Amino acid sequence: MEPRTFGVEEELLLVDPGGGGPRAVADAVIRFAREHGGVPLAGAGNAGLLETEFQRQQLETCTLPCSSLDELCGQIRDVRQAAAVAAAGVDAAVAALATYPMEVRPTLTPSRRYRKMADEYGLTADEQLTCGCHVHVAVESPEEGVGVLDRIRPWLPPLLALTANSPFWQGKDSGYASWRQQVWGRWPSSGPTEPFGSAAAYRAAVGGLLATGALLDEGMIYFDARLSRHYPTVEVRVSDVCLNAPDAALVAALVRGLVETAAREWRAGTAPDPVRTDLLRLAMWRASRSGLDGELVHPLAHRAVPAREVMDALLAHAAGALEDHGDLETVELGIGRLLEDGSGARRQRAVYADTGEMSEVVTDAVRRTSAS
Repeated sequence: MEPRTFGVEEELLLVDPGGGGPRAVADAVIRFAREHGGVPLAGAGNAGLLETEFQRQQLETCTLPCSSLDELCGQIRDVRQAAAVAAAGVDAAVAALATYPMEVRPTLTPSRRYRKMADEYGLTADEQLTCGCHVHVAVESPEEGVGVLDRIRPWLPPLLALTANSPFWQGKDSGYASWRQQVWGRWPSSGPTEPFGSAAAYRAAVGGLLATGALLDEGMIYFDARLSRHYPTVEVRVSDVCLNAPDAALVAALVRGLVETAAREWRAGTAPDPVRTDLLRLAMWRASRSGLDGELVHPLAHRAVPAREVMDALLAHAAGALEDHGDLETVELGIGRLLEDGSGARRQRAVYADTGEMSEVVTDAVRRTSAS
């Protein structure tokens, strides 16, 4: 069996390499890359693609489709390094933080679409300086893709818990491991969905949402997992950007394993779990609040259990596909390490506890973002 290809999009913060302050220089970073070469830009057909994002204090990077976990991890490191090189060209640095720890007033990227979003959504748009990690996994058809979406619903909150990397907001501890998820949840179409049943039903659901006028366009279909508009992939969007590149590769391997498992279930005619969407919202809230440092909602039993028990269930569910991809041992070790050491949220809080300075949290993240 040929492995499904997969790839990762990551959003990174732009900061002052000295004091860690925010730098609204995304357009200058892209201009530097264009003028000096050596750093591929969006549309160039290379790993290391760089794009502007919603706010000028952030960049988006993306990998090419990869077949193996080693290849993907290498590309994630490469694109982070490409972003760091381009940022350094305008006296900035990149930090893989899902929210900015210090006080900041985001600066909108001046595109027509983003201006319309700012006008329509007010404070939701004004405060939307968050960085996620989106994983794309190839599917054979929209029907298979919808079959996958319907069957991975209960397994998405554990992915957020693994990647939680945004405890601080405007200079304060939010009390959450992933405050990004809370901020992102303000968008009208964000969150889990009901099972769709077919590609036609998916398209009808999207059309119905657009018909309400509450969304500007299809690009604002911000489901936790969706069919990509541009690629033949399922796009899983729940994760915080990870502090360390290997953790981003780990969650991508898990997503590919979940997609393959769900596709096999769809082909076998196994019905999706009919778990209610409101329960999935609570599971995602719990993952956002606790990360790996408390109880989570079990994806099958739908009750509160220790995080380790949820991660054991996640591994057991996807084990067959992970083993077929050659990823099982690496994923087992990676999850064990995160359960022991914690995700980025625990690291950020530890740095702040040691130093008492939010700027040191940012400085530490800069070092880790581009580390090999």
